[in-house]
Amino acid sequence: MTTYKAFRIRHDDGYRAGIEALSVPAPGAGKVLIRVAYSSVNYKDALAGTGQGKILATFPLVGGVDAAGIVDVSGDGRFTPGDPVLVTGYGLSFDHDGGYAEYLEVPGDWVVPMPPGLDPRNAMILGTAGFTTALAIHRMQVNDQRPDLGPVLVTGATGGVGAIAIDILRHLGYEPVAVSGKQELYGWLRELGAARILGRDELPGGKRPLEKALWGGALDTVGGEMLTRITRTIKPAGNIASIGLAGGSELNTTVMPFILRGASLLGINSVHVPHQLRTQLWTLLATDWRPPHLERILTSTIGLEGLPDVFGSMLAGQTHGRILVELDNS
Repeated sequence: MTTYKAFRIRHDDGYRAGIEALSVPAPGAGKVLIRVAYSSVNYKDALAGTGQGKILATFPLVGGVDAAGIVDVSGDGRFTPGDPVLVTGYGLSFDHDGGYAEYLEVPGDWVVPMPPGLDPRNAMILGTAGFTTALAIHRMQVNDQRPDLGPVLVTGATGGVGAIAIDILRHLGYEPVAVSGKQELYGWLRELGAARILGRDELPGGKRPLEKALWGGALDTVGGEMLTRITRTIKPAGNIASIGLAGGSELNTTVMPFILRGASLLGINSVHVPHQLRTQLWTLLATDWRPPHLERILTSTIGLEGLPDVFGSMLAGQTHGRILVELDNS
């Protein structure tokens, strides 16, 4: 094969994206060529693929912040052809071609050997959403988050991060409380382990700098006013992991939760994570932190041609769980 299919994003004659044929590269020293089997769809991918968010630093670029597959050619002595591997974050779909392609060439330092217990398919059901969740829980636990501190709030609960967070938290002995405006998915959230479910308009918050302390911790994927409310209602020594901004990037709060309750606001950036910690977290996701309902969290599998429709649906709030992208490498 001398060419391969890729979902490429351009910004020359207007913003447009679609499937193109590209030449298969020959990796140089320190590079690895991966034959991609699976990728996934994240909110960031939808923003990049539609131009509704300023995600890409250069054009044209292949989209997709996730990839998993088999090493095809290696210019890095740590990897040999046939090795199952995965890549998430770094410069994928920012300033480097991403995983929406049959082949992906990346620096060897970006590549994570597939941990025992995972394969390319279930690794991409997890993808960036699962890795981000693991990073958030890790940082919370390093900061002494414990089940006995009380329930852990999970906002944007029907999204990829939210659903995986509920499943892992329940598995680890926490009491996850889901926040979602999608009542038709409440049963699904309970199946994943949500102890309680609150509608978006039911989330307590008030207007005072400190309100009744309710949450031992929180994973917030929404930001904006919802995150503001959480800061007012977090319990003493509780941790808030801030992951997303679908509800806005502004945060209007005071120092009161932090100096009077000792709460911590932890920013979660899963793009730039030291390789040792990245490998450690993927090993946990394959073993002790593996979500028990991983297949239930997967709600759709598409090919490259299905990406535009899924992007639109995701940005309109019409998707839930994880969406897998299967590459046809036959």
